[in-house]
Amino acid sequence: MLHLRLITPADVTEEAVRLIERTPGTTHLAVLPGAARNPAGDVVLCDVAREAGDELLSGLQTLGIHERGSIAVENIDLSLSKRADKAEEEAPGEAADAVLWEHLTDATHEESTLSVTYVAFITLATMIAACGVVLDNAILIVGAMAVGPEFGPLAGICTALVRRAPRLALRAVTALLAGFAIAMLMTVVFSLFMDWVGLFSEAQLEADRPNTGFIYAPDWFSFVVAVLAGAAGTLSLTSAKSGALVGVAISVTTVPAAANAAVALSYGDTAQTLGSTEQLLLNLLGIVLAGTLTLLAQKLFWNRQRERTAAKSRL
Repeated sequence: MLHLRLITPADVTEEAVRLIERTPGTTHLAVLPGAARNPAGDVVLCDVAREAGDELLSGLQTLGIHERGSIAVENIDLSLSKRADKAEEEAPGEAADAVLWEHLTDATHEESTLSVTYVAFITLATMIAACGVVLDNAILIVGAMAVGPEFGPLAGICTALVRRAPRLALRAVTALLAGFAIAMLMTVVFSLFMDWVGLFSEAQLEADRPNTGFIYAPDWFSFVVAVLAGAAGTLSLTSAKSGALVGVAISVTTVPAAANAAVALSYGDTAQTLGSTEQLLLNLLGIVLAGTLTLLAQKLFWNRQRERTAAKSRL
């Protein structure tokens, strides 16, 4: 269930209340006339089943409430109410399958910002991966994958393509490309420093690396895994199953590929640099392709679900 807290202009309140009342899956409606001060207006509270949330939010935005007032949405972790149970039964579909497009856009917008924290995480992840490729240590590679924050901008690109949001697309692409560029540059410097102190060596990089050699040898399996991970990651975001993102993060070699390219570049190894870069671009392409197709499929599914619900209500 979701909890909605609205600040509505007085002349829109009745229309907003009617919209809530006729939306399947809503309950616990409360209206507090004149309770809001900034901005001035009425406060309207209600609960709605997650699977009906996107339709209700779209309707409220059509009324202009988000421009003249406020729409706040919170997840309800526990609701002991028979009315809430009935509302979830009336709502079309399943909560786990529902997509809150506004929430997805807002979340990916935040995760796609080229912030100091984002750059720090992707740089640290790339440096950890650099240690992993030189030492041929799979544990460090997995750790670097888990630390890397690059799935945020990738999800932002997918969302922007489906929702036709050019600003979000530009922000996400900037964060992705600039983040990797800065991380790789810093990792080159890190690699040179580690070589200077005797912890890295070209011999280690050129040696047979059975645990990490795949990072600079892209093949079709790399692309297939990237596609599967992109679909899984997108589903984890839209269904609020964020824990699955950890599994996605450690399944695709984006950060390790960038790290291997940076270390190889510091030693002038063109072959490994190009191979790792190809691996990186191939995985990024696979994730974006799969994520976009997953969102399009979900959008089509829910549009049909709405049409069936509307047809039933007319009967």
